[in-house]
Amino acid sequence: MKKISISFLAFCVFNGSLLIGQEFDAVIENYRPMAEQMIKSGRQDNDTYVKLQELCDDIGNRLSGSDALNQAIQWAQRSMKADGQQNVRAEKVMVRKWVRGRESCRMIEPREMPFGMLGLGGSVGTPPEGITAEVIVVKDKAELDALPDESIRGKIVVFNFPMPPFSPTEGSGYGDAVAYRSNGAKWASERGGIAALVRSCTAYSLATPHTGVMGYSGGPEVKKVPTAAITIEAATLLSRLQARGKVPVVQLKMSAQNLGEVPSANVLGEIVGSENPEQIVVIGGHLDSWDVGTGAQDDGCGCVVAMEALNMIRQAGLKPRRTIRVVLWTNEENGAAGADSYAARHQAEDHVAGIESDSGGFAPEGLSIDMQDDQKEALAIRQLTKILSLLDSVGSTRVQAGFSGVDVGRLKDMGTACMGLTVDGRLYFNTHHTWADTVDKVNPKELTDCAITMAVAIFVIADMPNRLGEE
Repeated sequence: MKKISISFLAFCVFNGSLLIGQEFDAVIENYRPMAEQMIKSGRQDNDTYVKLQELCDDIGNRLSGSDALNQAIQWAQRSMKADGQQNVRAEKVMVRKWVRGRESCRMIEPREMPFGMLGLGGSVGTPPEGITAEVIVVKDKAELDALPDESIRGKIVVFNFPMPPFSPTEGSGYGDAVAYRSNGAKWASERGGIAALVRSCTAYSLATPHTGVMGYSGGPEVKKVPTAAITIEAATLLSRLQARGKVPVVQLKMSAQNLGEVPSANVLGEIVGSENPEQIVVIGGHLDSWDVGTGAQDDGCGCVVAMEALNMIRQAGLKPRRTIRVVLWTNEENGAAGADSYAARHQAEDHVAGIESDSGGFAPEGLSIDMQDDQKEALAIRQLTKILSLLDSVGSTRVQAGFSGVDVGRLKDMGTACMGLTVDGRLYFNTHHTWADTVDKVNPKELTDCAITMAVAIFVIADMPNRLGEE
């Protein structure tokens, strides 16, 4: 990557104090030559897609507590050290270890048919012989609540809750659907159900099941029952059969185990600030994934985007006022222990801002932002709108209030401006948490543009005279 001219650096960085008295818009415009050079150089030469292949093709999926995740932790440190980043290190985190084991699901009556399924992370297993029982299909929790106990007791409860197609204005509907994945086993058990099967959290399926985390709650009196996701095709078939008066019988076998806590780590690397190194801006994604596919979109892309954004800044010869820190969090998928550990370990530090990438490596659209102080958030939105105008040729210029990310969001209570990289998410949930989440689904140019967006945005935020959200 070509370096940005020293004359521009001297003006923007070394004489940055000259900018403090100017209007904010004029200050940001002084970064435009840097942004244009970053865009040009980044598109000509970057290692984002190569890093993604190294992580996902060479190491594979990276479930918390697995040997593969440990390999990824070592890889990330080697990669950032090779790029010349400072203070590269792994910070120990204890994470939950759940293993899937062998599993299957098939319909016995009214005819024999195997179902595509994936056990949900954290679920208990079945007895070795499995569970064979009639199913009761409900669309939602309200329909379950309306049924008498005797119609549920001793049966496998099937939640056929449909996730709507992605909408540019309404989003994915994932939050509503994931409630059934998270709570289905508890809701079934409370009413006497002996297992729960959940329609996969996706609006589109080619007989593909989607896994994800679930949880048990409600106290010791609520029995832990096994739970799995089944395909849309299987859930809707069972629903149609029931509607016509049939009584489907299903056999579920799962050898899943929860094995307690084991050591893992967050991985960190930095460019140390030139004037205010104690002020930290964070970029990152989560290094763990589910144990299916190779965790490419979720969240290999987020990791390599953050790593390469830092590399783009370093290779350009830029030295921001504040420290830019990459954090690759562990255990986001089934516990968020990495985020909790980082927030606790670094709570005394001054975290100015953070950007998380956990929506895939699709064409970037801009940033969402979430702050404690509504007035500061409103000002930050206006400031970010000007900052992202530097990326008009990339198309990532939209700023909106909204969720930042599971990991960086843990810093909100510390007064941090928490942001999420937003992308064209129409296809994200088609392969989310499936065997199909692989590198071939990632467009190298779109991935590069994500890294460029993060590099430009985080450098300006780390270097501009005032803190984001302050006059």
